[in-house]
Amino acid sequence: MGTTQLESVPEPKYWHLKTVIGEALDSDFAVGEILPNERDLAARFGVARATLRQALEQLELEGRLQRRRGVGTTVAPPRMGVDVSTTQQAWPGTGQDAWQSVDCTTMVPPTAVARLLDTDSDADEETYSVRRLRVSQGQSVAAELLYIPASSLPELTAIDAPSGPARARAVLRELQRLELEGQDRAVELGSARADHAKELDRLPGAPVLVVTTRYFSEGRTAAVSVATYRADTCRLTFGDSGDLEISHDDQERRAS
Repeated sequence: MGTTQLESVPEPKYWHLKTVIGEALDSDFAVGEILPNERDLAARFGVARATLRQALEQLELEGRLQRRRGVGTTVAPPRMGVDVSTTQQAWPGTGQDAWQSVDCTTMVPPTAVARLLDTDSDADEETYSVRRLRVSQGQSVAAELLYIPASSLPELTAIDAPSGPARARAVLRELQRLELEGQDRAVELGSARADHAKELDRLPGAPVLVVTTRYFSEGRTAAVSVATYRADTCRLTFGDSGDLEISHDDQERRAS
């Protein structure tokens, strides 16, 4: 079987158009400005509407454009930095935490989370699930589920608020009483589940960044956070230490 010489493959027309439109966004449009409709844009750049749609979809994926229901296609603001380093260690809800508490329920965690919490052998253990949102410029850019086994909060005997943000904040306050010994973090590309897609105003299956964080206290995992970030509006940063670690075991497992 012969090999394809990539250098000889012509650049797709929509890809060149994406570059041209990107330059126009920088020079002719302001952040938040609504773009003309597809018919006018296609006429402006002298292309078919199908080619235009491909270019716009790529620009949306790269975070240059946003399609908002009832508004249209607008120029996106600069991507929000998401610090995935572990240099600044703090419990959720403390310090410069930008998350908004939404609710708290008790549930059986997913199997993957139960393994991280080391509770998969005790299916009857009660686990608090705190749901939070992260908002930037009036738009939800991330959704988080924070799982805390009841055994991590032995002093929490009752919660006055039956549901809602007050209940979530009460659980977080109790978690913050523990001494944080450390944390680790993993990042992977995923697809938005239906519930997260609705919260983030995206279509199910849209690309997202999934950041999983384990918090350690008293020699065990005290809590696990699974945060889903919009891939089109967020970028990862690694702090001053640049503590990025590539797990070859994970790569080999996913490839097999």
